[in-house]
Amino acid sequence: MQGIFEGMKAHRKEDGSLLLFRPDQHAIRMKIGAERMCMPSPSIDQFVDAVKQTVVANKRWAPPPRKGSLYIRPMLIGSGSALGVHPAPEYMFFTYASPVGNYFKQGKAPLNLYVEEELIRAAPGGVGGVKSISNYGPVMKALVDAKRQGFSDVLYLDSVNKKYLEELSAANIFILKGNVISTPPASGTILPGITRKSVIDIAQDLGYQVEERAISVDELREADEVFCTGTAVGVASVGSVTYQGRRIEFKVGANSACQALGSTLVGIQTGLIEDDKDWVLKIA
Repeated sequence: MQGIFEGMKAHRKEDGSLLLFRPDQHAIRMKIGAERMCMPSPSIDQFVDAVKQTVVANKRWAPPPRKGSLYIRPMLIGSGSALGVHPAPEYMFFTYASPVGNYFKQGKAPLNLYVEEELIRAAPGGVGGVKSISNYGPVMKALVDAKRQGFSDVLYLDSVNKKYLEELSAANIFILKGNVISTPPASGTILPGITRKSVIDIAQDLGYQVEERAISVDELREADEVFCTGTAVGVASVGSVTYQGRRIEFKVGANSACQALGSTLVGIQTGLIEDDKDWVLKIA
């Protein structure tokens, strides 16, 4: 089964218009993913135009300002009357939309993560860096088990050493120590998130030093803050991580780096902060 997808949000402004955040970057990521999966893909213009048309057609379902957003899901799937392990003879690209609120059940409360030491999300040489449907099946077992124990999500380790941080089930991870923000490099087993990429730029603008490097799970014990990023989650603070039976807690709240980064990102996405990076596309 060949299938890749994207996810983005349209935010309503006070004047009733809707803003899309970096749709061209999602189009580029789908194009790269399609090449890895042996699929033809829409051009960047076709992708962005399809998303715009979907938003316009569903504009009435977009929540009021600060009450949620309109989530858009572009998908590219293989189909056709053929069996066997080979590229599909036909492909369909489509988009749909749905109003959404907070991604996590607890809303904006800090997350409590569980470090998974046995099950893995992705391995070198695989498709961990592609937003493929095959990337989300492997996380289900660990995620269901963790939520049954009261955790918000799972933090996965690398498949080779079971020592280095990778990402959550559907979000990238960051740690803060002093003025340095670190995140694992998106080098094949980690999805190159659009929100991740944007937060790195925002953090540098706010004066933080940002490093993309391998992060040992043991570094969590010394971290001041931990947070995660993604289209669905935005910038979400992590209150604790449980590893080998030990609960490690982190700074959260109004004066945190996470709060500063998150409020800046949302401000740009909703038009409350001037977009000097050409990230936002306005839709009437």
